[in-house]
Amino acid sequence: MQKQPGKTSAAEVANRRIPKHQVVFEYLHNGILSGVFKPGDRLPSEAALGRTFDASRITVAKALLELQRMNLVTRRPGAGTHVMTKPRAEGYTFGLLIPELGRTEIFEPICHGMMRSPFARPDSLLWPNVSRGTAGIADDTTASEHEAIEQAEHMAHYFIEQRVAAVFFAPLELLSGADSANRRIMRMMERVKMPTVLLDRCYLPYPERSNYDLVGIDNRRTGFQITQHLIHCGAKRLVFLAEPNSASTVDARISGFYEACRPLGVSLDHVSIQLGYPLDHRFVQSVLDDPRPDGIVCANDVTAARMMQTVLSLGRRIPEDIRIVGIDDVRYASLLPVPLTTMRQDCNALGVIAIATMLARMEYPELPVRDILLPTRLVERRSCGETLRETAAP
Repeated sequence: MQKQPGKTSAAEVANRRIPKHQVVFEYLHNGILSGVFKPGDRLPSEAALGRTFDASRITVAKALLELQRMNLVTRRPGAGTHVMTKPRAEGYTFGLLIPELGRTEIFEPICHGMMRSPFARPDSLLWPNVSRGTAGIADDTTASEHEAIEQAEHMAHYFIEQRVAAVFFAPLELLSGADSANRRIMRMMERVKMPTVLLDRCYLPYPERSNYDLVGIDNRRTGFQITQHLIHCGAKRLVFLAEPNSASTVDARISGFYEACRPLGVSLDHVSIQLGYPLDHRFVQSVLDDPRPDGIVCANDVTAARMMQTVLSLGRRIPEDIRIVGIDDVRYASLLPVPLTTMRQDCNALGVIAIATMLARMEYPELPVRDILLPTRLVERRSCGETLRETAAP
């Protein structure tokens, strides 16, 4: 009898309206992350998977190749596909250089995903007791920015002094000095030849590319999908809202935003990018007055929550007057005054795959540098105005 990953059966996955190779991928991926398929286990054969999902061998192979690219499985001709075994060196300690930990919500579940990974022990992760705390983005002073950068560089020195085996680094963002600080930190890592995997974003602006593996989400596709949904909900005058000094991930989301507008008939005369602080009432009022959007795509859920707070305080209704969507699906997204439509990151999977990527890099340092980008999933709630469209439909 074929194993069923967690609470999601093969039939339940197959009933979703997603491409067939993605159906096979999700079934196996969920099974690996949940521990149903354990390290060293042989996965069902391509023929068996093809029968289960009524899929061709080519389709099944595409799903298996994606798992292999994520370092979750190994494939050998004649031997089948096996879940990657646990690391050979059990004594590794990995440093978590995540300055945003405790302030940006996605990183905590990513770290917990690393701890629950079948490829590493929870005590192999070193969390220094250094944090930016809860300083807000809009009211960051020069002093607090300097402190944040100083703390990040201190963390880097600490990991080098502790002689950790490798470092996971989530580059600084939303600070005027973030770019130069990130470069200084990476020069430290390069000097000591520290294996490093980047989390969420590259530290160099596009189109530059670092010499380090990156594990994150497909930001361009995510920006496209959330914008496409907002347009389908009836929005015709669109704004993409981001805060100054955002990471390159936001640039990718903006690219997806623009790409969604063109084929869906939204005039670029009615599309704009606005950079500012969503808690700044004067800034928000200026955005609402001109270009008078009826839909706002926010760079992330934190920005969306703050924008929602300000828009409501200015007497506008959501979604009746203006639709707002975000990206991330943080824990409080469903608890906002108007529940937020957003794109969900699978943070647990990001953590597991980050560990697998690091182990592969350490074992095979000559591998080409890779971006491993996971898909996101639409979570529809009230803020996008879909319920208004359904009510208006004949």
